[in-house]
Amino acid sequence: MRQLVSWVAGACVGFVRACVVVVVSMLVPAVWAAAVALGIRWGAANPWSWMAPFVLVCVGTLALSRPVCQAVRFLVARWTATVIPAGYRQAGPVTRMSTGYWWNGFGYERTSRDALMDQRWRIRWKDPANWRDLRFTAIAPFTAGVVASLPPAGLAVSVLGLGEPGPVARSVGVLGLVGAVGGAPYAWRAVEPVAVRFLRASPAMVLAERVEELTAQRADTTVAQAAEIRRIERDLHDGAQARLVVLGLSLATAEKLMETDPERARALMREARAGAATSLTELRDLVRGINPPVLSDRGLVEAVRAFALDSPLETAVTTDLRLRLDPPVESAVYFGIVELTTNAVKHARATRARITLTRDDTGLVVDVEDNGRGGAGVGADGGLAGLRRRLAAFDGTLEITSPAGGPTHARIVVPCESL
Repeated sequence: MRQLVSWVAGACVGFVRACVVVVVSMLVPAVWAAAVALGIRWGAANPWSWMAPFVLVCVGTLALSRPVCQAVRFLVARWTATVIPAGYRQAGPVTRMSTGYWWNGFGYERTSRDALMDQRWRIRWKDPANWRDLRFTAIAPFTAGVVASLPPAGLAVSVLGLGEPGPVARSVGVLGLVGAVGGAPYAWRAVEPVAVRFLRASPAMVLAERVEELTAQRADTTVAQAAEIRRIERDLHDGAQARLVVLGLSLATAEKLMETDPERARALMREARAGAATSLTELRDLVRGINPPVLSDRGLVEAVRAFALDSPLETAVTTDLRLRLDPPVESAVYFGIVELTTNAVKHARATRARITLTRDDTGLVVDVEDNGRGGAGVGADGGLAGLRRRLAAFDGTLEITSPAGGPTHARIVVPCESL
C-alpha cells in the first residue's frame, strides 16, 4: 500500500513538472504561432501581412530566449541537482577618461548613459551564450517539449474519449489515461539531458573564457606587482635611505671634528649609531611586510597565530592542521586573512574575531568571522575585489556574507591537491 501511495504521489509530481516543462519550452513557439495567426488574419493581400509577423517572431524570440533558458537551468537544478552554468559575459566598469569621454571597454561615448547602452548591446550581440540560448529555444520544443507533452495530451484524450459514447471512444480514453499516468513520472526527465547537451558551454567557449580570465589575472598581477614595487621604493626612499644619508653626513662631520672638538664628534657618532639602529628596524619592518619571517619559517598556521596575537581584536584561531603549502599560496591566504581582519577593525568596528582553518575534499577552507556592524561588500576597485583577484590566480574563491548590523562571515577556499 505504501509503495502504491508513493507511486501515485510521484505520478502527480511528475505530471505537474511535465506541464511546467511544456509551458516553458513552448513559450517561443507560442509567439511563432501568434505571428502566423496574425499574418493569416490580415490576409495575403495586405502588404504588411508578412512584415509585422516577422518582426514579432524576431523580437519575441530574442526577448524570451534568455528568460526561458534561465528558467530551464533553474528547474533542472531544482529537480535534479544538476547545475548548468549560464556563462554570460559580465559587463566591465565604465570609466570616465581625462578627456571627458566615457570608456566602456569597446569605445568612447560622450555620456555614461550612452556608454552603458553601447556596452550592453555589444555584449548582448557578441556573447556566445546568447546564441546558445537561441539554439536551445529552437530545439527544446521539438525534443523535451514533445516528450513532456505526452502526459497532458494523454489526459486530454482520456477526458474527451471517456466523455463520448461508444466502446471505441472509451477505449481511446482508457489508453490515453494509461499513457498519461504511466508516463507522468518520466516524461519531464527529458529536459535534463537536452539542457545539459545544448545549454552547457562548449569546450571552445570554456577555453576562451579561461583565456580571458587568465589575461585579466595577469593584468591584475602586473598592476599589483608594479604597485608593490613603488611602495617598496617609496618606503626605502622616505625611510631607510633618508636615515642612511643622514648617517653618512653625521659620520663625515664627526671625522672632521675628531681633532678640534672630540666631544662633539663623539655625540655625532652616538647619534649615528642610534640612526643606524633605527634604519635597521625600518628595513626589518619592510621585509616583514613583504613576507613575514614566521610565514617562511613555520608556515601558514603559525603565521596566522602570530598575527592574531598582535591584532587589536580579541582574535581566536581554531585549526588542527599541520600543513605547508606552496609559498605563493601561503602568502595569498595569509594576506587575505590579514586584509579581512584589518577591515573588521577599520570599517566594521569589531571587537572580536574568529579565524578557522579547515580542509575539505578539494583544499583549504578559511573562515573569518567578526562581530562588527556588517554591510561589507565587494566593490569594483576595493580591497576585497583585489583580494578576490589575487585568490583567483590560484583558482581560489572569496565569499562574503555581511548583513547590515552584522556579523560578517568571509570564507576563502583554495583548491590544493597536497592536502
